[in-house]
Amino acid sequence: MAVVDEQALTTAESLPRYVNRDVSWLEFNGRVLEEAEDETNPLLERVKFLSIVSSNLDEFMMVRVSGIRSQLSGAEQPVDETLDGSSPQYLFNRIHERNHELVGRQYACLQQAVLPAIAEHGIRLLGPEQLSKTQQQYVEDYFEQTVFPVLTPMAIDPSHPTPHLQNRGLYLAAMVQPVQRRRGGPKRLLSVVQIPTVLPRMVELPGVGSDFILLEQLVASRLDRLFGGSTINSWTTIRVTRDADLDIDGDEVMHDLSQAIEEGLRALKHRDPVRLEVTAGVDEKLVATVAEQMQLGPEEIYHVDGPLDLTALMSWQSLAGYDHLRDAAFTPRRPAEFPEDADVFAAIRKRDILMHHPYQSFGCVVDFLEQAAEDPNVLAIKQTLYRSGSESPIVRALMSAAETGKNVTAVVELKARFDERANVSWARQMERAGVHVVFGFLDLKTHCKTTLVVRREGNRLRRYVHLGTGNYNATTAKIYTDLGLFTCRQKFGEDVSALFNMLTGYSLGHPWKRLVIAPHDLQVKTLELVHRETKRASEGQPARIFGKLNSLVDGDVIEALYEASQAGVEIDLICRGSCCLVPGVPGLSDNIRVRSIIDRFLEHSRIYIFGADSNADVYLSSADWMPRNFRRRVEAMFPILEPTLKKRIIESIVPTLQADNVKAREMQPDGSYRRVKPGKGTPTMRSQVRFLEEIAAHEVDDDDV
Repeated sequence: MAVVDEQALTTAESLPRYVNRDVSWLEFNGRVLEEAEDETNPLLERVKFLSIVSSNLDEFMMVRVSGIRSQLSGAEQPVDETLDGSSPQYLFNRIHERNHELVGRQYACLQQAVLPAIAEHGIRLLGPEQLSKTQQQYVEDYFEQTVFPVLTPMAIDPSHPTPHLQNRGLYLAAMVQPVQRRRGGPKRLLSVVQIPTVLPRMVELPGVGSDFILLEQLVASRLDRLFGGSTINSWTTIRVTRDADLDIDGDEVMHDLSQAIEEGLRALKHRDPVRLEVTAGVDEKLVATVAEQMQLGPEEIYHVDGPLDLTALMSWQSLAGYDHLRDAAFTPRRPAEFPEDADVFAAIRKRDILMHHPYQSFGCVVDFLEQAAEDPNVLAIKQTLYRSGSESPIVRALMSAAETGKNVTAVVELKARFDERANVSWARQMERAGVHVVFGFLDLKTHCKTTLVVRREGNRLRRYVHLGTGNYNATTAKIYTDLGLFTCRQKFGEDVSALFNMLTGYSLGHPWKRLVIAPHDLQVKTLELVHRETKRASEGQPARIFGKLNSLVDGDVIEALYEASQAGVEIDLICRGSCCLVPGVPGLSDNIRVRSIIDRFLEHSRIYIFGADSNADVYLSSADWMPRNFRRRVEAMFPILEPTLKKRIIESIVPTLQADNVKAREMQPDGSYRRVKPGKGTPTMRSQVRFLEEIAAHEVDDDDV
């Protein structure tokens, strides 16, 4: 008879089966904050992470928290039920409680550690009282000549209705007492002044080193000039975050999706507030007056000990003369198959080529499109665009190709969150250049990263394909880790052609040979592969699953992984963000290990391996294991077939990621994370640094994009 470990059973029963998605995301942002707190990181990198924490939290508030708030009011139903059964009220309270803790840590790090340390190196953020006489005169002149003319003080009383405070806009709010009060007028007025976004928020000052003053402090010290003849009783800086989740109902779009997107963006300006940030230590009556205007509860008010919105500090990343305060600069490299001025089509015909960004240059992808645009033998180019960036050499190449008479099709996803306006603009520019622009499906986001080039070679046509895990964005390709595949294999070309026919003409019925497509069969295929490894383990065969992804939320996949673990499958996951699976629970997930890597580059690639040896199936994908990716997006998962490329992923890329003991954290059974540390006698391994070293040692230089 087997011996029952009562302590293990008790532990297993006391642990949750799932971690809530939003709670897990908060812990991810906490890991980003840890990088800002990490004294081993260069100072400007710590500043960058502080800025990212603020940017992440803004998006979380505008999308996830706004949805929970709407559920509380009964105005919205959840799209996906929470796996852990958390109620909206519980989540609302838990999220704000944890966020207040994280924001407190964020500003303690800024005020007590980062700003004092960086001031020793000559970068100072000064208050009005700290300015030298020369700087005071400079600020005075700058205010009079540049700032004052664009300011508009707005009093709030019965004859001046409450002005609309813009989402993420920065304002000064003041209680103003007129010296000469009009008959019947209030003794005190709530007044606001918007800090203009057309001017730099970080005002650089003359002097030795790099001195700055915040634009709002410059204005606040001169409020009496804006409200002449009045007394300023109290003032504070405020910032409102609003619901910004653009929801376009496909049933209501009658004609033009781009017009519907633009109308939706205009409507966002008047969505409900979800958070109010105020400078700590100010008059509580003033705060209460502002909060009443916003109809926000006390938990939605964040008292901040420092400058609101730390994304402004990101401008310090471009300061000259401070390279010693940053990570070492690097130049992306070209693979040996793609030397400078190489014939990309000849290179791809020789064999499949795997790109690992940002270590390998995204310039190779740009070259692929630019050569296709110029090549007279190229007849057609088709590409999906999700987030292409504000300055896109990819889009320029598509327009150039269309202007030369090529058949060019761009499937533009207008509903890419927070990039809607940029995508509408690009779509219209491309249409004017002659590109055939398609917006995909109303009820599905086109999230796959796919390019097809059709080229005449002799008396036949050959299809060249690029498939990726990340966006066609030359800017983010420098700071996101992603993988891309170039191939001209016939079955890949046929599948990609069918994919574009589906996106542009609703064509169905193609028997997919290489690609696995969502929403049709990606979840089914993923579950089949997991179950296959479960069967192998139950039969006593070696079995293994590896997944590198951004989020793991899908309940069906999680349950399948639990079953696989119980059968003896060894499962290693590197999940950067939200992970609802609970690893290491006795009897449930003993054989599952989950890590998260937070480092210089955003880990964005998706790699899935099923099998325990060199014959394992290796897939790359645009999709995470989430309900939205499986059911509400067009995604593509594709196999790596070239043996040398499979070997590179299985024996080099994945082991390097798993060996990280500097920037990796391991998820614990209670949902918390613990930083991985090298064991006694084990050398340190920082995976991103190792990739940089390997690329520099084996490949040729390339000018950056």
